[in-house]
Amino acid sequence: MIIVLSKDTMAIQKEQDVVPFRNRVKEYAVKIGMSLVNQTKLITAASELVRNMLKYANGGYTLIEIVSKGRENGIRLSFVDKGPGIKDIQLAMKDGYSTAKSLGLGLPGAKRLVSEFDIRSSEKGTTVTITKWKNG
Repeated sequence: MIIVLSKDTMAIQKEQDVVPFRNRVKEYAVKIGMSLVNQTKLITAASELVRNMLKYANGGYTLIEIVSKGRENGIRLSFVDKGPGIKDIQLAMKDGYSTAKSLGLGLPGAKRLVSEFDIRSSEKGTTVTITKWKNG
C-alpha cells in the first residue's frame, strides 16, 4: 500500500513555469535522500512530460507527492491536462515515434527513467503518472 507523506500542486501554463517545477521536484527528491543519479533521471523524465503538456495541451497542472511503500520512499508526479488526448497510446509509447519531428525522449524514454509509469488519455485530456523510488 502506498501512503502519501506530502503533496503539492503546480500550475503549468507557460514555458517559464518549467524551471520552478523542476526545482520543486529536486527539493522533494533531496528531502527523501534520493541519489543524484536518480534525481537526474526523475527530473529528466519530468521535464519531458511537462514540456509535452505545454506543447500538446497548452499546459495543465502537476501533482508532486512524496510517497512511501513499506520502508521505501519515492516521488510520484502526475501531469494532468485538458488537451485533445493521445489518439494511439501504444503508438506513442514506441521508440522513435514523434508527432513533433523532434528527437526528444518521448514517452518511452521518460518511462525508462522511472520506476513506475502510467498513462490514461481520452478526448477530454491526459494524465501521466510516474513514480521514482529512492533506491530504484
